[in-house]
Amino acid sequence: MTGAALSTSGIAVRDAAEDDFAAIAEIYARHVRCGTASFEIEPPGADTLIERWQSVLADGLPYLVAESGGAVAGFAYATVYRRRLAYRFTVENSIYVRQGDTRQGIGGALIEPLIGRCAGLGYRQMLAVIGDSANAASIGFHRRHGFRHAGTLPSVGYKFDRWVDSVLMIRPLGDGDASPP
Repeated sequence: MTGAALSTSGIAVRDAAEDDFAAIAEIYARHVRCGTASFEIEPPGADTLIERWQSVLADGLPYLVAESGGAVAGFAYATVYRRRLAYRFTVENSIYVRQGDTRQGIGGALIEPLIGRCAGLGYRQMLAVIGDSANAASIGFHRRHGFRHAGTLPSVGYKFDRWVDSVLMIRPLGDGDASPP
């Protein structure tokens, strides 16, 4: 799908471009300010997000946007899970959808090609690190897309004057751990 757009139910998914980052910054800022999906406290600006995007691309990983109604409605990307060599077949996903566009199929339109692209690159496991064990929507979303609960890290974050858990979910890619890479 490199460069090309995939359209599903009026949602077009394509590789992110630098011009998308004003919208991406706006979407992400709301999640930082109002939710626990991100453990950031202050939303980064578009320039910082562009640097992060460039880092994702430098690692050869996908960074996708979904457009709906002619505007960026969500974004998703994969990052290297950890830099130590033994982790080289595992990636972590991140998915954010614009306020008012949740439960419209945007997340699903993003995660399927993200999973496919990472599997095509030879990765064998995809992790979701979900902020807040009370985040039933994200946990359910990931479960519907083949992720299973792998553990909960209790009270590892502190945001909005309370301790927040991280829920770990994992999904095999390709053969997963059924064969050597």
